[in-house]
Amino acid sequence: MSLVESESESESVETDDGVRLWAVRSGGGGAPLVLCHGGPGLWDMFGDVAGLLADTTPVVRWDQRGCGRSQRCAGPWTTERFVADLDAVRRHFGLDRMALLGHSWGAQLALSYALAHPERVSALVYVSGTGIGPDADWHPAYTANFRARLGESSERLARWRELTDRPGRTEAEDRELAVLQWSVEFEDRDHAPHHAGRMADPWFAVNTDCNKALNEERKRTWGTRELFTACEALDVPVTIVDGARDIRPRTAVDSLERALPRVRRVVLPEAGHLPWVEDPEGFREALRR
Repeated sequence: MSLVESESESESVETDDGVRLWAVRSGGGGAPLVLCHGGPGLWDMFGDVAGLLADTTPVVRWDQRGCGRSQRCAGPWTTERFVADLDAVRRHFGLDRMALLGHSWGAQLALSYALAHPERVSALVYVSGTGIGPDADWHPAYTANFRARLGESSERLARWRELTDRPGRTEAEDRELAVLQWSVEFEDRDHAPHHAGRMADPWFAVNTDCNKALNEERKRTWGTRELFTACEALDVPVTIVDGARDIRPRTAVDSLERALPRVRRVVLPEAGHLPWVEDPEGFREALRR
């Protein structure tokens, strides 16, 4: 589905505190799969996923609070607030229960929603998340892998450092920096700049306040025994989908897989952080099954 179609058919979801969220439903009748994009602070980039699943299931896409095409606001930037926003999306589309797919930060959000409201979730697809352990389980390796992959091109690495350290970047420079950073997410290095450029088209400013606040919250609240115990009691079927070449070590997700009582895991061996881009058929088959 093209962006033009998405924009022309989009709907406005109002949250209980009056914030308007951009959303769009595509596909035929029946219960849709509701998609939760990554970030935090980014916007829906699931146009390809909607197209990939067009013959399988309708989908609902939405931009999270203060991000992308949703109303700019002052927060609050908490998981509890974002879970409530996702519930507003559910109510808007008249869903008693919904199947959820979350990617990266969106996988954490979808899992948090399922833990808060398991009776409202029929199934969960957890894509490219980082598990339920502390940041120490994955972040040091991610940082090392990020710098190593970006450093494959000394020119790109130098430009990334220049832009990272530059105060008062222009919007164009912010976009350039994001594309440089996103290019490391793909195993196919020849096509990585193209894939990353598509992620930034259209471009919406990254909500850095949202990003910082939710990442800090994760550091404080993830990795607890209480979270592990809650996942052990989650009576919802979960499919974990990983790209084996994600620069975030996939071993971090083992903690979640061990905790969940109803779980299936699919690893796509040649894909990175956005597995539907580099192995679309494998990704679609994982969801169809």
